[in-house]
Amino acid sequence: MSGITPHSIHVRRTARYYTIGPTHGFPRELWVVVHGYGQLAHRFAKWFSALDDGTRLIVAPEALSRFYLDPVAERRTQAEPRVGATWMTREDRESEIADYVAYLEHLTAEVRRHHTGAGPRIVVLGFSQGAATVCRWLASSELRADHLVLWSGGIPPELEVATWSTRLHGASLTLVAGDGDEMVPASAVVAEGERLSAAGVAFTLLRYESEPLTRLAEGFEGH
Repeated sequence: MSGITPHSIHVRRTARYYTIGPTHGFPRELWVVVHGYGQLAHRFAKWFSALDDGTRLIVAPEALSRFYLDPVAERRTQAEPRVGATWMTREDRESEIADYVAYLEHLTAEVRRHHTGAGPRIVVLGFSQGAATVCRWLASSELRADHLVLWSGGIPPELEVATWSTRLHGASLTLVAGDGDEMVPASAVVAEGERLSAAGVAFTLLRYESEPLTRLAEGFEGH
């Protein structure tokens, strides 16, 4: 009697993303912003509307796996049940990581194909689960970001910090911690900073109560 054998095949599928700002021409900055667990890209992108000054292109990719956020019993009474997305779970995690890394790499190349003149300054931002997502992506990417922002999240434990930092190609690193964040307390982000310090990796820690994105953008102006 034969056992159950797992198999995998590559398939094509449609990935969704949203933009704010000029998609063609010569944007001054390109922000790739990656949402957290249970979010959708269009809602996440709204957070960045305040940065839309006509010179920034903000790209918000959506994770490939969507799901209903509420139990079946609650959805039966809802006109529009809430939906979220996740970048990965523990199930077949290596394949899911490979899929989203390839997706983000392809999307960024496609977006940059429409730029003219000198390339824009590139900011990569990951929020919560999206922080680990962008860390894994940049670990295997040739993309040369100028700034990496890990907001309420950190570097996944399987990545050796000192080695991973060399894959940033000199990008500055900022950790963002919300003092009122109930999901990821500021202390957890501070602990991640201690991990970076122990590995000799330079970073900036930004703690906030309000307007963190404006402060981030203003901080990048001098670079």
